[in-house]
Amino acid sequence: MSWQNALTVLQEVEPPVIPDGAHAMTVVIEYPPGDPGAPPHRHPGGPAFGYVIEGEMRFELEGEPPRVLTAGEAFWEPGGDVIHYSDGNASDETTLRFTVTMLCDPSQPMLVLVEADELEQRKHLRAS
Repeated sequence: MSWQNALTVLQEVEPPVIPDGAHAMTVVIEYPPGDPGAPPHRHPGGPAFGYVIEGEMRFELEGEPPRVLTAGEAFWEPGGDVIHYSDGNASDETTLRFTVTMLCDPSQPMLVLVEADELEQRKHLRAS
């Protein structure tokens, strides 16, 4: 295969405005079978773009129905105020590995957990 045929587009999106001075961070996350993943959280500093390397991910963003992403699928979230409810392992038998590239405003934390009282106040925004 030559370099001209090596590219496969996984997703194309229009992210929100990226703040001046932002930097990118790419991480790999690995959850064992059945792991619930991170608690509800948000990425206030900017959008995040990801790709499932292996396994199955439970994925739910505020305002969207929950879904299961499998190896080879890409995802993204706009960041800012949007709550990311689930990124856990959907399988009790296999490991989940995914990569995420976050565009971060250096004046904001990369990840902020959402408290129970805010989840209750915003429950009308959750699709599930």
